[in-house]
Amino acid sequence: MRRKTITGFFAASLILAGSSVFAGGPYGPGVSDTEIKVGQTMPYSGPASAYGTIGKTEAAYFRMVNDMGGVNGRKINLISLDDGYSPPKTVEQTRQLIEREQVAFIFGTLGGVTNLATRQYLNENRIPQLFLAAAADIFAYPRFPWTMGLNPALITEAHIYAKHIRSTSPDAKIGVLFQNDVLGKPFLAGIREGLGPERGGMIVKEASYEVSDPTVDSQIVALQGSGADTLVIVATPKPAAQAIRKAYDIGWMPQRYLFSGAASIIATLKPAGLDKSKGVITAVYGKDPTDLRWKDDPGYKEFAAFVTKYMTTAQLTDPAVVYGFVAAALMTHVLEQCGDDLSRENILRQATNIKDFELPMGLPGTKINTSPESYFPIRQMQLSEFNGENWEPFGNLMSD
Repeated sequence: MRRKTITGFFAASLILAGSSVFAGGPYGPGVSDTEIKVGQTMPYSGPASAYGTIGKTEAAYFRMVNDMGGVNGRKINLISLDDGYSPPKTVEQTRQLIEREQVAFIFGTLGGVTNLATRQYLNENRIPQLFLAAAADIFAYPRFPWTMGLNPALITEAHIYAKHIRSTSPDAKIGVLFQNDVLGKPFLAGIREGLGPERGGMIVKEASYEVSDPTVDSQIVALQGSGADTLVIVATPKPAAQAIRKAYDIGWMPQRYLFSGAASIIATLKPAGLDKSKGVITAVYGKDPTDLRWKDDPGYKEFAAFVTKYMTTAQLTDPAVVYGFVAAALMTHVLEQCGDDLSRENILRQATNIKDFELPMGLPGTKINTSPESYFPIRQMQLSEFNGENWEPFGNLMSD
């Protein structure tokens, strides 16, 4: 797939950045000799509240950094507000973070629709919107160079599933359950693209749902009725759990592929039923904390020590905690790269110039690389199957 590049507007924005109405002190807004103030919104309530743990983990990680002396002598002050996964609320809270709290930048806000709601405002004012908990391809557009996602591109994951289906079940009849927004629609398009025009007929049924829908039961019944023997679930944890459980309960056992953002044993598979989830396939880019193969891995030990001290041992197996740990580690690395130049321009410059950074909980062989032409931090994934207790990776690292 041809990646869209970030070019002219990026450079022009950096040149003009000094004229921003949000300009601050000698280091830039939100930064002093002792503090770096960072803003974020998270769904601590609402339909995506299962992801609120990510924000709590990131706050705990920055507390750990601060206890060790901070970043170049400065403490990180994360101000994380509840947006309920509601775009209007995200806008309201983000404006408060920028205009009242005077944060240096926005970090890690969750959701495609929520981040899209604030993207124009943040870019017009040349405020970094970094490492969003959303698919990178949604935000890799030349007009918005101050915005960068963290998750693998939706189309990358979709292509990986399409390749696997083509190689293992060339005669598959595919049904797709998808969230009817910037999460589900690009993913569905990626599946079609990955199958190729000559195999478009493999998709026999598409069923969408709205975030506000109480259940997806009727969609699952309709997908079963289509004769599909393969189900791709592009959903957040609650509807994903409903889909897995409903399919099992009506006696439908297709080969199931689950969007990686919902591949949580705690938030998705346990509510669905671990026995009912056995055989589900997803794509991963990090170490599974439930997999004993990592118990002596230095990255896992670093993660476990953090969780044990700053959270609770019960959260050692929560993928949302792993995600928050990874995102905060990457953000800390960028701030360290900034040195004493913590202007918004340099924060963005460093975020777009990461070289071979290895995440503590990243899969072996994966490295983070970004440039002003490539806003895709994570580009490789590996397929993994749920065995009833944990995820078992198989095959090699894949990309699109």
